[in-house]
Amino acid sequence: MNLDRRALLFTSAVAAMASGAMGQTPPPTNGGDLPAGLPQPTETINLWPAGAPGMPAAALTETVNERSTDPQLTDRAVFGITHPRMAVFRPVRSNGAAVLITPGGGYRWVVVDKEGYEMGRWLSARGYTVFVLFYRLPGEGWAAGPDVVLQDTQRAMRLIRHRANDYGVDPERVAAVGFSAGGHACADLAARFAATVYKPVDKADQLSARPLIAAPIYPVISMSAPHAHPGSREKLVGANADSALERAYSPHLNIPANAPPHFILHAEDDDVVPVENALLLRAALRERVVLVETHLFSHGGHGFGLRKAMGKAVEAWPELFLEWARAQGL
Repeated sequence: MNLDRRALLFTSAVAAMASGAMGQTPPPTNGGDLPAGLPQPTETINLWPAGAPGMPAAALTETVNERSTDPQLTDRAVFGITHPRMAVFRPVRSNGAAVLITPGGGYRWVVVDKEGYEMGRWLSARGYTVFVLFYRLPGEGWAAGPDVVLQDTQRAMRLIRHRANDYGVDPERVAAVGFSAGGHACADLAARFAATVYKPVDKADQLSARPLIAAPIYPVISMSAPHAHPGSREKLVGANADSALERAYSPHLNIPANAPPHFILHAEDDDVVPVENALLLRAALRERVVLVETHLFSHGGHGFGLRKAMGKAVEAWPELFLEWARAQGL
């Protein structure tokens, strides 16, 4: 009798979990075959229970492009995101800390593998619970315009904290890591975590969106010439943005005194996003007496992530980041 009761409770719990998972939007997929041996996330968390605010007038269709010609190495990019969500990588043994990842893509799309899932697997293998964010894109007609990304990053941080018990993480130990344009999203969150950019929708929005630490990796920072990345700038603030709009969305010009500690990484030979972006952010943080660790590598180019760093000195960056992050309590 006891065994039957335990079995019934177990079955009910599994059914409840399945029901909850069914209510979430699956991870982006192009429906093609995927390489064997690379775990794909199956668990997602939708950010907005009643739908994302400020839907574009023109309907969007979520589209995934496969940019790799190697069948053993995916390089997907997604755009037309109407259901912003986090893909979850759970560790086998949690260390109690979480990481929110914002992949890059020039605000044209969101990179799935190179700056998302690969980091998710790497960090979760080291005990971190990882949430890869597929955020809405500012050039696709959302009512919030350039604030649409900050809406999603703030909401994501608050949801991670709200659901900390579900994932066995400490709500105080949540980091933000971003790459390229996702590095801008990360740095903007670290600068404007307290800005009011959407109306609260539930209890999660009572929580802080400030990350414990922020790690913008080869980040887009400035929205002004000569250092702005033209593509990201055009998608975020528009090609004809005035100086006030440029300033509002250049994180180094909006650093609060209580900004989180930063880890900044860039390659000197980056021919896409000039290294001056990292230097501008570093100088602004130091002026506000915010702890910052900066690593500049002579070679690495842009968008190296994990896969394109192999065999170069910049390959050391993930371990450098973790060593620093642990010292900050992550």
